[in-house]
Amino acid sequence: MTWASPLLTLLPTTARGPRRDGIFALWLTVRVAQDVFADPPPAERAHRRRVAALGHRLSSLMLPAPLRRALTGAIADLEGADPTAVAQALSQLVAPAREGAGPDAGEALAEAARSARSALRRG
Repeated sequence: MTWASPLLTLLPTTARGPRRDGIFALWLTVRVAQDVFADPPPAERAHRRRVAALGHRLSSLMLPAPLRRALTGAIADLEGADPTAVAQALSQLVAPAREGAGPDAGEALAEAARSARSALRRG
């Protein structure tokens, strides 16, 4: 199971609008974050391109302001491909996710952050 799966299950049950766009943005972000923990990790160039594509895609979504700011910070942390920074970025997204996309999205993101921290301890 991927870390982003719980977010994906929320999409069909959420009405169109900023909340749904927020869940979609979180899902995309968690997918890119999870790749940093893959074995072997993606090539540096491929990772940079994926983060750039993520930033471009998020720019077209209607997101609540706190979530947009938090995702901008998360993208900056993802660019370096440092697993510790990525785990921290996921943790810092939990509160804005709860506020902007709802409590279920916040809980799904909290679980993704726990999985990232667990991967750090194993790796």
